[in-house]
Amino acid sequence: EDQGTGEGIRKWETCFDCGQRFHGAVFLALGWACWKTYVGRPDTDEFRCNAIGILGNALCPSRPEEALPVLEANLALTRRYWSHHEEDILIAQSNVSSCLADLGRLDEALVLYRAIYARRVAMRDEANIVIDGGNLCSVLIRLERFVEAKALLRDQLLPVARRSLGPEHCYFMDTEEWLVQALHRDPGATRDDLLEAEALALGTLQRRRRVFGPAHPST
Repeated sequence: EDQGTGEGIRKWETCFDCGQRFHGAVFLALGWACWKTYVGRPDTDEFRCNAIGILGNALCPSRPEEALPVLEANLALTRRYWSHHEEDILIAQSNVSSCLADLGRLDEALVLYRAIYARRVAMRDEANIVIDGGNLCSVLIRLERFVEAKALLRDQLLPVARRSLGPEHCYFMDTEEWLVQALHRDPGATRDDLLEAEALALGTLQRRRRVFGPAHPST
């Protein structure tokens, strides 16, 4: 499936040369191309199931209402045919949660993200603790649960991200930016909170520009 390159199905969502994920119109075009490549295979084919998930993720940023049934189909197929692959199920659940959040269905997304994060912690899966913990924090912030979000970021996510990923990893910078949001958007923020948020934001922006370049959407 990868013509000896080692890329496999992930070549449709991640650049094999630089390691960065595709985004925007490029990712959307690749998502459709991926689905068209594997659509003729049976439901029990793992590449076909993964292609559904990739298409859903490509649709989600600009067309979340179309993405949700696609991602729910990916989750249903994963549970049906690969119920012993817990990692795949957690990823599919996280994708559905993210889409629900994009649609503004925050209470539903929060329930799913809490369950996913708890499982990651139980598995001691540090990279995904950071990813799914960040997703959980994003919903907490949108629901204005700032105290819980700040405690989770300071006490759990940032120490894990610093230890396991390092300050120039995109997920570490994402985690810092969630703390910036939690500090800045809290109506009860003190002057020290706002100064901390400003310093974090500037430091993260500088690192993002150095790592990803000024044309990347996160910079």
